[in-house]
Amino acid sequence: MTEPLRLYGELAGWWQLLSPPEEYAEEAGIYRRLLGDARTVLELGSGGGNNASHLKRHFEMTLVDASEEMLEVSRGLNPECRHIQGDMRTVRLDETFDGVFVHDAIDYMTSLEDLRAAMETAYVHLRPGGVAVFCPDHVRESFRPGTDHGGTDGAGRGMRYLEWTLDPDPDDSTYIADYVFVLRDEGEVRVVYDQHVCGLFSIQEWKDALTEVGFESVEIAAGDEDREVF
Repeated sequence: MTEPLRLYGELAGWWQLLSPPEEYAEEAGIYRRLLGDARTVLELGSGGGNNASHLKRHFEMTLVDASEEMLEVSRGLNPECRHIQGDMRTVRLDETFDGVFVHDAIDYMTSLEDLRAAMETAYVHLRPGGVAVFCPDHVRESFRPGTDHGGTDGAGRGMRYLEWTLDPDPDDSTYIADYVFVLRDEGEVRVVYDQHVCGLFSIQEWKDALTEVGFESVEIAAGDEDREVF
């Protein structure tokens, strides 16, 4: 979390070409069901607001992200939502919500200490009887190295990416996602490299950490692409 990531800073304005909001509709439907009858929802690590663009139809959303550039993207997509800049490990809003939602931004918690800190943030912002939903991309048991690619075109410009995910040291708590972005803007092309270091924990470590910060019931549901959702 200390090293600036180019994707969420200088490249934030390209986010919707990399990850179009409409592609999140089915996935957001899963999270809507898991959040149940919540009325107010706090999203930690909301990024460009793609999930919120679908969830806001059902919940009153407050969106928190560490990157002001990504919040600006989200404000354009979700002007009716409240946006607050803050680190999910330390932010305190002095209010509680019916639900707390943390999508794959939780992946940037690279130690158990950071992971527990983010969980505690969720816990202290949750009203009694509320539900928190955590959606990591990977857990230790199911992690597999792989590659992905994609991108789309917009008005006068386009973006393509290659993602290469691997775990160089199975004995530590991280994996690496290397990205190469090819950006075409009014005929000019440039290539940007960005490396993301992400946390990788076992299911039991997740359960133990959630229990340690105070959650009374921990369940695992299936997310999109067979991801574990806590």
